[in-house]
Amino acid sequence: MRNRREFLKLAGLASAGVALAGRPAVPTLFAQAPRQFRLNYAPHFGMFRQHAGADVVAQLEFMAAEGFTALEDNSMRERTVEVQERIASTMARLNMRMGVFVAHTINWSEPTLTSPNPEHRETFLKEIRESIDVAKRVGATWMTVVPGHVDRRPHIDYQTAQVVETLRQASALLEPHGLVMVLEPLNTLRNHPGMFLTSTPQAHLVCKAVNSPSCKILYDIYHQQITEGNLLPNIDTAWDEIAYFQVGDNPGRNEPGTGEINYRNVFKHIHTKGFTGIVGMEHGNSVRGRDGERAVIDAYVAADAWA
Repeated sequence: MRNRREFLKLAGLASAGVALAGRPAVPTLFAQAPRQFRLNYAPHFGMFRQHAGADVVAQLEFMAAEGFTALEDNSMRERTVEVQERIASTMARLNMRMGVFVAHTINWSEPTLTSPNPEHRETFLKEIRESIDVAKRVGATWMTVVPGHVDRRPHIDYQTAQVVETLRQASALLEPHGLVMVLEPLNTLRNHPGMFLTSTPQAHLVCKAVNSPSCKILYDIYHQQITEGNLLPNIDTAWDEIAYFQVGDNPGRNEPGTGEINYRNVFKHIHTKGFTGIVGMEHGNSVRGRDGERAVIDAYVAADAWA
């Protein structure tokens, strides 16, 4: 099972939309590609390391030169303030938007938000307060929240009530700042067995119960293809609570076109519905090296090119 940190390490080893004409003239090592994506696709650090090198500024410049208008960095909360500020100033210079970062410590094997233990709630709320500072520093709006593992003792409805109350308290912290935690349902069949939040309807129910603009859904297309399929109807039904999308083809969790999901149709669908948020590229590269990195870019060019 891959946790997020391990996933990003492997991906690195495998290594608001902006019109091209409206891009600022900024110093960069990379020539700008003649393209404008219709959606705000967000790569992560390490995805283009073979082209750009290890420096975060150079990686951001490469992303922007290739037409990407956003960044996703699950590990942002763990970076030093100096690095966070360096990333933020570079994104501002490149007119890029910040996608999600993970807002709290995720326990992949023990109950956290599902547990009645008050220490778990207090720890979570403390980390949310810290993540507010991070979000302000890097210009982020969204932060990922995973309620954690199922508690095998209390009835599932008691656990749901526990999660809802904790998220209400977190929402009260986030609302004054205009920030949004996005709840990510995870598949339990392949990657994350035993997790509490697994499906779109369940996430929709929790968000309705929390009833806050600061608590929405992160719809990870990879996870939901495994868990439930029926992607477009589920997206439509939960649309009012979906604030963020993530991408990964299935099987393999690599770039679009390497698995069974028709990403051209999915991207066209959410674009037609008026989605102007960020689509996080939370996947690996199917081929290593520079050729593999170029294949990722070409995959998004192809998936974005609907009639």
